[in-house]
Amino acid sequence: METLKKIKLLNPSFPNKSTGLINGQASGILNWNDIAYPQMYQLYQTLLSNFWKAQEISMQDDIKQWDHLSPKEKDVFLRINTQLASLDSLQTPTMTQVMDYVTDPSFKAIFAVISQQEAVHNESYSYILSSLIPVSEQIERFNEAKDDPIVRKRNQLILEKYEKFRKEPTSQSLFELGVQSINLEGIFFYAGFAFFYNLARQQKMLKTSTMISYIQRDEMQHCYFITQFIRIMLTENPHLNTDENIQYVYDTIQQAVQLESEWAHFILKDIEGIDLKEFEEYLEYLANKRFRQLGLENLFPERENPLPWIRVFSDEMINETKSDFFEQKSRTYTKVSQDNGFDEL
Repeated sequence: METLKKIKLLNPSFPNKSTGLINGQASGILNWNDIAYPQMYQLYQTLLSNFWKAQEISMQDDIKQWDHLSPKEKDVFLRINTQLASLDSLQTPTMTQVMDYVTDPSFKAIFAVISQQEAVHNESYSYILSSLIPVSEQIERFNEAKDDPIVRKRNQLILEKYEKFRKEPTSQSLFELGVQSINLEGIFFYAGFAFFYNLARQQKMLKTSTMISYIQRDEMQHCYFITQFIRIMLTENPHLNTDENIQYVYDTIQQAVQLESEWAHFILKDIEGIDLKEFEEYLEYLANKRFRQLGLENLFPERENPLPWIRVFSDEMINETKSDFFEQKSRTYTKVSQDNGFDEL
């Protein structure tokens, strides 16, 4: 598999419109009115319109409610908050590194925005904690998230491929990184959000759930973008569009579901309002959506959202960036439509 080379900042002899997502030619100058995939501008604008800061949300109501949570609820709240922050910490440097190897300047720009938004998400978790517990306990909780063996086992699925790309930046390792980013943003994050939405439906910690809904709105766009990035990359690079790589998608997303289920049985087993069997089905429901975003068939049984109460706390279920990037159907992929594209949680 060929090694990707870092893209020079400026290539004056190349066209401004990129000839390929990776391994293409592009001058490095971004003219949004002359890009290879015009739909990217719409997605870029959507990301910018979502801009928010943690400090815009007052935590006063949650501060008052904090002492009324049960010890178990407090413990799980802090555990999930810090493990989500830990995952977000990986995304900012990873998305920044990917930019160095992507030819198309419009995609570089979107990766830059995503990287910045992940930094905002990371800060927001710290902002929540700073409102509720002293800094000494915050430090202790972050160390706990770093050292928890179940969390480390789950996160290793992501880290292994992220580190592989850092050491061996090839088109194959970039593909694998993209799939793991979907696991992180489209499975692990969404599963973590469910706990906070469960509190909110009991009228607990509503300001935190508002913050989480803002994060989820961003992650919805990020996950959509990465699935399209993968589909375009496989369409432009047929050597990547193999049965082995399609099987890798199925295997690794299924593995993510299993690991998240194991974590849920540990962390949510005594949480009122969450049925672990329904939660497992929710993970499978999310996984099926990721497969469909990638143009693939469902792996798990077709079902409605088994946790419909989550939708109440979601900001935008359907967005305008569901348009299809492909003019022709590849051997492996089906076209995105209103029925199989990204829709509700």
